[in-house]
Amino acid sequence: MAQQIPVSPEARADGPAGPDGTHALGPDIAYLRHAIVNVVFVGRPGAGDRGWVLVDAGIPGARRAIEKAAAARFGEGARPAAILLTHGHFDHVGTVEDLAMAWDAPVYAHRLEQPYLDGSAAYPAPDPSVGGGLFALISPLFPTKPVDLGERLRRLPEDGSVPPLPGWRWLHTPGHSPGHVSFWRSEDRLLVAGDAFVTTAQESVYAVAVQETELHGPPKYLTVDWEAARSSVEALARLGPETAVTGHGRPLRGPDLREGLDRLARDFALVAVPRDGRYVERPARPEDGTAYRRP
Repeated sequence: MAQQIPVSPEARADGPAGPDGTHALGPDIAYLRHAIVNVVFVGRPGAGDRGWVLVDAGIPGARRAIEKAAAARFGEGARPAAILLTHGHFDHVGTVEDLAMAWDAPVYAHRLEQPYLDGSAAYPAPDPSVGGGLFALISPLFPTKPVDLGERLRRLPEDGSVPPLPGWRWLHTPGHSPGHVSFWRSEDRLLVAGDAFVTTAQESVYAVAVQETELHGPPKYLTVDWEAARSSVEALARLGPETAVTGHGRPLRGPDLREGLDRLARDFALVAVPRDGRYVERPARPEDGTAYRRP
């Protein structure tokens, strides 16, 4: 059974890292890979204070790397207009509380992610039975408790707009988490996909280390609704993106990206969905998570 969709190395959208450690994908967008996950900077170099936006906030311990890259790219002391979250899993919000406080920045997310970002609920347990590598096996050790952003947490507007970013839209792409979103700019068909799909086998330590160029569904061990995940990939494939940066793996562009994404959508049940798993037969329900309050 196929478990990935190979993509030509020519489809890679990332060039060498710049002086700030980021990889430019266009004149106003770049990403920084820190350990196992990517964060995205939207804004032209030198944009200055409140002239840019951060998408996702990496793993715990990534704060210094993110702040250093932001200062080099936008100017010393330049704070973002906002932090946008694709979802609230630990590897995407590891530094969000500290960064939001240090930068006095609002944090936008979908309303269905709010319980995991306001301290009130923990995610359903990861599923180590999906197989595919060491990360899947040790996934029960990954933190599921929520962060608490307090008054800085904002809901993305219901009209699909992204307040700090004219010309961008957010798209509800659930499955990997209930309130997962992707960000889309139609002008240049640029997609920030989060974990709706990824370009590495995130279950495998080896695959993450070598960053082979291939398309996968969302990371299996934290995906809680596979039918919703399929619908989300189908919706993103219909956009026909020119460039896509995902939460894990290398960004891709061009015809190979679109053809691979079309195939992923068409063959999702064979390529992406595990044969067995806690959430394969029945999606997680809200009660599968746990109420949580900080001491």
